[in-house]
Amino acid sequence: MDDTQAWLILARAPGLRAGQLADWLATGAPTTRLARESRPALASLGLNQTTVEALQKPDGAAVARDAEWLEGPQRMRVAWGSATYPPLLGSIPDPPLVLFVEGDADALALPQLAMAGSCNPTALGRDTAVRFAEYLAESGLAITSPLALDIDAASHRGTLQANGRTVAVLGSGLHAIYPRENAPLAAEIVARGGTLVADLPTGSPPLRQHFPRRNRIISGLSVGTLVVEAALQSGSWITARLAGEQGREVSAIPGSIHNPMARGCHRLIRQGARLVEHSFDLFTEPAALLCGLQVAETPEPTDAEGEFRQRLDKDHEILLDALGFEAAGVDTLVARTGLEAAAVASMLLILELDGRVQQQPGGRFSRRLPGKVQ
Repeated sequence: MDDTQAWLILARAPGLRAGQLADWLATGAPTTRLARESRPALASLGLNQTTVEALQKPDGAAVARDAEWLEGPQRMRVAWGSATYPPLLGSIPDPPLVLFVEGDADALALPQLAMAGSCNPTALGRDTAVRFAEYLAESGLAITSPLALDIDAASHRGTLQANGRTVAVLGSGLHAIYPRENAPLAAEIVARGGTLVADLPTGSPPLRQHFPRRNRIISGLSVGTLVVEAALQSGSWITARLAGEQGREVSAIPGSIHNPMARGCHRLIRQGARLVEHSFDLFTEPAALLCGLQVAETPEPTDAEGEFRQRLDKDHEILLDALGFEAAGVDTLVARTGLEAAAVASMLLILELDGRVQQQPGGRFSRRLPGKVQ
């Protein structure tokens, strides 16, 4: 049995954690020897019966499939304790024993910021994620996110738009991308120097119980976590909580009190998370881990909205004020402004063409961010 096969057996042993192996490593024995140890020796480490059984009688066909997957281009296993294992992740309690990686594994050692948010964001939240990711990538940070829909995907795309490096951590095996809609995005991440990561072997489905361990890896890889939009007790909120428990910086962007997707951010801020209004807020008190990072130069924030509104007539200004930063339908805007429905619909079309508003499902409209995030 070679080392690769031994590590793949360990990766498939349910419940096996790095923190359980301190006594074993104290003997000077290599981790991989666990795959060849006797049942009494394994039981003496406090391993449960299911874990011991998986080590004693591994699924040979499944291990062979993992080995076959590793033969593909830009694929590798990264074992705990190896030189290629990301040091920040290795410093958390009970780090994963094995990571399955596709893409550039060196990206895992870059300073990373996790970005997380809702799978049902507002249009403004989605734009915010893209533009924050652009700026942060330009500053030299790799952006880490779960490759989920909307905010997470927007964070990856914003990074790629800035020609930055992005790390996607999955809650399933890397044999198939979940969600399927993001398969092209995953391929682009790998092609442009980024990385796909999972601690689950091939064939592992995207089960609900896998997502907390995925989120723990995301926060563990990163110097901090920025939450763009998140409902209470959402996956994004849990990622931020895990980051705090791991001693990492937690930041959140506030939103409207009427937006349920902002409540998780507001609670995090009340609990001590950094309130972020502009991208450079994240660098006002840089963590020691970020010392020496080149922060992208940006001008002082300008009132881009005000510059735009100088070109609007009074009725368009009234309509834009009535729209605010929450999605609203034509009937609501008519009631707020007193304007005729036909006039409101016409002005919304003009504002949409000019990039100021965006249509949402249900015939509602919401503002878009003016200019680029600073």
